[in-house]
Amino acid sequence: MLSAFTARPIIELKQRDKSKIESILAYGYEGDRVLVGLNTGSLRIYRLNELPPSSTSKAPNGKPPAGETESAQVGTKPAAQDGRPASSQASSPAVKPTDLLREVEKFSPRAVEQLAIIKEANTLVSLSNYAVALHDLQTFEPLEAPLPRTKNASTFAVTSNIVKDPATGIPEIVSRLAVAVKRRLLLWAWHESELSPDVGEITLPEAIRSITWACATRVVCGMNSGYVIIDVDTESAEDIVGPGAIGGAPGSQSRFGAVSNAGMGYMGLGGYIPKPLVAKLADGELLLAKDINTLFIDDTGKALEKRQIPWQAAPESIGYSYPYILALQAPAKGSLEVRNPDTLSLLQTMSLPGAAALHFPPPTVSLAHAGKGFHVLSERVVWKMDATDYDSQVQELVQNGKFDEAVSLLKMLEDALLKNKTETLREVKMLKAEALFQLKKYRESMDLFNEDEVHAPPERVLKLFPRIIAGDLSGVPEKTPEPEHEETDGKTNGDKKVDVPPEVSSPQKGGGFTKYLYGRKPNPETASITSSKKDDDTASIKAKPADEPSQDEKDLLAAVHELNGYLAGARTRLQRVIDPETGKLRPRKSPSGSTEEAFNSLLASSKDEGNEKLEQELQGLFKTVDTALFRAYMYSRPTLASSLFRIANFCDPDVVNEKLLQNNRYNELVDFFYGKKLHRQALELLRRFGSSDQPDEAAPTLHGPQRTVMYLQNLPPEMIDLILEFSDWTLKADPKLSMEVFLADSENAETLPRDRVLKFLAGIDMALESRYLEHIIYELNDKTTEFHNRLVSLYMQELKDKPRNEEWDKLIERLVQFLDESGKYGLSRAFAMIPKDDPAFYEAQAVVLRHMGQHKQALEIYVFKMKNYEKAEDYCNRMHKAQDAASRPPSRTRPGSSEGEDEVEEEAVPSIYHTLLSLYLTPPPPHSQNLSPALDLLSKHGSRLPATSTLSLIPDTLPISQLESYFRGRMRSSNSLVNETRVVVGLRKTELVSGQALLLLGDGLPGGQGGRNRRVVVSEDRVCGVCHKRLGASVVAALPDNSVVHYGCLNRAQSGGGASGGLATAQLGAWGRVGGRA
Repeated sequence: MLSAFTARPIIELKQRDKSKIESILAYGYEGDRVLVGLNTGSLRIYRLNELPPSSTSKAPNGKPPAGETESAQVGTKPAAQDGRPASSQASSPAVKPTDLLREVEKFSPRAVEQLAIIKEANTLVSLSNYAVALHDLQTFEPLEAPLPRTKNASTFAVTSNIVKDPATGIPEIVSRLAVAVKRRLLLWAWHESELSPDVGEITLPEAIRSITWACATRVVCGMNSGYVIIDVDTESAEDIVGPGAIGGAPGSQSRFGAVSNAGMGYMGLGGYIPKPLVAKLADGELLLAKDINTLFIDDTGKALEKRQIPWQAAPESIGYSYPYILALQAPAKGSLEVRNPDTLSLLQTMSLPGAAALHFPPPTVSLAHAGKGFHVLSERVVWKMDATDYDSQVQELVQNGKFDEAVSLLKMLEDALLKNKTETLREVKMLKAEALFQLKKYRESMDLFNEDEVHAPPERVLKLFPRIIAGDLSGVPEKTPEPEHEETDGKTNGDKKVDVPPEVSSPQKGGGFTKYLYGRKPNPETASITSSKKDDDTASIKAKPADEPSQDEKDLLAAVHELNGYLAGARTRLQRVIDPETGKLRPRKSPSGSTEEAFNSLLASSKDEGNEKLEQELQGLFKTVDTALFRAYMYSRPTLASSLFRIANFCDPDVVNEKLLQNNRYNELVDFFYGKKLHRQALELLRRFGSSDQPDEAAPTLHGPQRTVMYLQNLPPEMIDLILEFSDWTLKADPKLSMEVFLADSENAETLPRDRVLKFLAGIDMALESRYLEHIIYELNDKTTEFHNRLVSLYMQELKDKPRNEEWDKLIERLVQFLDESGKYGLSRAFAMIPKDDPAFYEAQAVVLRHMGQHKQALEIYVFKMKNYEKAEDYCNRMHKAQDAASRPPSRTRPGSSEGEDEVEEEAVPSIYHTLLSLYLTPPPPHSQNLSPALDLLSKHGSRLPATSTLSLIPDTLPISQLESYFRGRMRSSNSLVNETRVVVGLRKTELVSGQALLLLGDGLPGGQGGRNRRVVVSEDRVCGVCHKRLGASVVAALPDNSVVHYGCLNRAQSGGGASGGLATAQLGAWGRVGGRA
């Protein structure tokens, strides 16, 4: 149980005093004044004294106070607190808890049943003799006794609040008094200590038995049939209806019932009807209680989704003292129950003999947590209930295993009431998670460890696991193997009993992983099959069953599965503050929430030395998390280990290497080596398994060069030595696949040092070198002359070495295509390498000669050696297009030139067709004249052959009819030039007319350019745009934009000196001059 409150008797009536306490009122600074109303009608005023912390007081029966008795019951304090016997403490002089200051004997003619104050008005309100009276709080003289219209009053309630005036908006203190007179509810109000003459009256269906203010303007009234909430401003009443069995619709019967004239009472118990109780809680909530039924509502009367309080008996009175719900049982029982309003659990039960009522200070006296003290009264004694320190309460709940209650209490309390609320809440949640782990609730435990408000340190979580998972961080003792025939008493050496908190979960039968974790002897039935110790990591963890895993292994496997999620979350949080790629701290950012609180607190230092130390600590923490995650993957899901290695990680290389080799996980080991940049070790391992003749059973997927090729493709160009070293065996095993290291469409392959790659490939196979050269020249557009020359040499070498077949023909075609398209190779060198007398290389010679500009020699090869006239014509067509695009202007004729001039210029430059025609008609010896291709050339390209030079080549014996197509083409070409010239002349005339019209008449647009016939108005006030002087009778010049300047300022305007100089310069030809007077 919890010691939330301690009871201290402050007022005790003497035995000879026959009076009985009916009501009390505590007010003043921290409640140092206590008014006690007696059944005789007297009023006693007491002053509360501050007692020394070590002093103790005794109850009237000579026993220790009830609060100390309760403390002794829960085990927080012994009866003797300072080491002396209790009798010696009782005999020592003690300070009186209260002093009687005054007694007003005739305060009321009958018993004083209820007391309250209106502090702003300095008024004491009392209920006595079925009427409400007002007295002065200082002199206790009656102000209005009784208050009019309060005859037969049964109860009242007072509230004070700061309310804004609806008319002025100025806040003021408004106090209200609500009095229940049978079915009527009477309302008085004090505005700034002045009693308002207006009295409100609201009539309800039946007699009112309890009144509680819900807020400044709403009051809850309890009746036999149910509850109603009243708005005092609008005087409207609304029934409070709860869901389900708590309450029903108006007019229907429920546990509370609805407000109605014919509401049914509580049946049974001789017609006894329990009193409807109401208590105001925190945050605008209220608790309604009738018999053992409860309902939580807000201050508007709406029911809240909360379960009922599990009371065993109907309480006599209820109340709220921050942050607990209080319930006082009947005086015959004399017990006070303290409950958590969140969980509704019973936290403390205090024995207070004869206690009959509770008294709470008004909520407006001070803050909720400052007014946490309250009073309990019986007929003879008044107890002051003091709250214990909240940190002590939390510690006591944790010691008793009440983790949920401790978490709930911490969430309800304000930060200022605890030493460190955030850290305390985090610690309690981690303790709860550890307790859940003991109960084998691994998922709930890890989820709690991984909460945003917790983020438990990985070291603390890993202590719960054995060495096979946590390594040196393990806090689980190792089991030592014992002989099977040895009899034990059920416990091994060093075992300790683990107390399972009853609140976290119901106790479970111990065994399996729980026994292992906390040192209990394993089940004798499985002890005989437990394996012996192999090494530090695997000692005493895995038993080796004959058919299925032992219970120990099942429990550990389930725990490790949940640990994976926690470690992944911890890794994600670490990545937010440290970059796993570089191991450096990330740039600091402002915290966005509680997720980064633990790390941001470490990053608060601005010194470089502090940052370096923090960086090292975070790297060590990252190493712990990643290594533990690797161990967990290897134990639970070995296939997931490779996913950890494909990203930047801080795994311990020694641990990883040992574990993977032990389990023959060579694929994962390769991934790990790659992540750690241990590329030589990875490639040696791949070569070891890949170059073998037969696949190795331990790593069949590593056989062959494929995995090595994939690995080499991911290496950067800086590691060219390593790439070339380990590409050697792959190229020999599978050249086509291995060439992807150099030919792949990736940045790494494209940025490799090409000269070194060529030199390496040349030493292996000339075909591989040729393939790489083709890739970098055609695909990567490399213009290096050396590479182009090398490719020509390789082509020629390959053509000389290979037999002539279909493949050889394809290769010669590739050579000719390369010679034709490249143009970056050495022409003389390439021409020297080409055989001169081999017909297969004639075209290659022609291509090289074309690039050298030797067009006649190239055409001689096509005409005389190859006798391929179509290729000769195609050659001329290509050259003509190239020359025409390079030298011909955009227009066919220049301005001012004539048709004759163009023809003369065209005939001055012989075309490539003229060269071919001369080879046909005047061939060098020993070749003869060839008229057929010559006539075909004349018919197709006659327009491109000048008449003078062409006709001189034609034999005189050739009939003129065979030249018809040539002459026809020439005439059409001439006519086209004439027509084109005429069209151009017409267009230029149109352009000239448009320009003259624009100059003379302007463009006709508003604000646009004016013509020479425009007018400019020069007034007396108009100034020059350049010198800013008045124009007067001076000679002026008008600019195209209608601005006017002095004629002497015109040159300055042209040079840009004036406001419109730029425009004037641009349109100088459009000026007009005006001379005259203004």
